[in-house]
Amino acid sequence: MSQSRRASRRAALFMLFQWDVTGKDLGSTYEGEVDDFAWETAKAVAENAEHLDHRIDEATEGWPAGRLGAVERNVLRLAIYELEQGEIPPEVAIDEGVRFAKRYASNEAGKLVNGILGRIAREEVA
Repeated sequence: MSQSRRASRRAALFMLFQWDVTGKDLGSTYEGEVDDFAWETAKAVAENAEHLDHRIDEATEGWPAGRLGAVERNVLRLAIYELEQGEIPPEVAIDEGVRFAKRYASNEAGKLVNGILGRIAREEVA
């Protein structure tokens, strides 16, 4: 995986976070560089947020997406979207999600994201 793909995911995550927190149009408050992958990914995640939140709700058993912090919620949305697309190995989607959660939220958030994504990845395989 190239650093550029990670940077694109980070840009997508930041755009999603800003969209989620401010309610403004996706990307309208983001000041960084956005390539096609970042834009298309963020757009697809935003368009499917309700479905992705439902997946989070099912996997967390009593801790709905709306109760999660905005960073954790959007990290999970992004990673679940990538798991569902099946274009990268599940381990890559999970690892990226955990990295982002640890870096932009906390180590505890990394553990939470790892557990939720692991559960969802196992369901995808089953």
